[in-house]
Amino acid sequence: MEIMEKKITLHDKSFRTFIPYGDIEKAIDAVAEELNRDYAGTAEADAPVLLCTLNGAVMFAAELLKRLTFPCIFKACKMSSYVGTNSTGVVQGDLAAGFNYEGKRVIVIEDIVDTGNTIVAITRQLDALGAREVKICTLLVKPEVYDKDVKLDYVAMRIPNRFIVGFGLDYDDLGRNSKDIYVLDD
Repeated sequence: MEIMEKKITLHDKSFRTFIPYGDIEKAIDAVAEELNRDYAGTAEADAPVLLCTLNGAVMFAAELLKRLTFPCIFKACKMSSYVGTNSTGVVQGDLAAGFNYEGKRVIVIEDIVDTGNTIVAITRQLDALGAREVKICTLLVKPEVYDKDVKLDYVAMRIPNRFIVGFGLDYDDLGRNSKDIYVLDD
């Protein structure tokens, strides 16, 4: 079945279909299977914390949660390093507010990993807060730009280094609500 390419305009930029929702669903199914296998038999007392990075990972986290069969705790944190289409290189955000991570297993749910600055900042904060284990689960990774030492434990899809929007990802706050993922139309 051929997918019809759609175009959307956000602010001053045009985007075209890059990853249709059906492909996103299949990738999430595969990641959920891995997590369910790895956390099968988890007792409630040792339930991992699924830490969703706001705002981008909300749609991925919601879809993933529906597929998980082990007990888990859901939390969210606001971390950001982007302005417009570019990373500032400086990650803003704090995980300490209102939850004790001491001795907990944490699975960070990320929308996209490119520079890896956000993942490094989150991992450092969780280590400082006493997390027993930190795993990274991301919908998307850009392997050609990710050069950090933090292991990405669960990756749904690998994509080229292109600017994308949709399925939680935005361009200056617009585009998150698109169920497909779109790429900047050159």
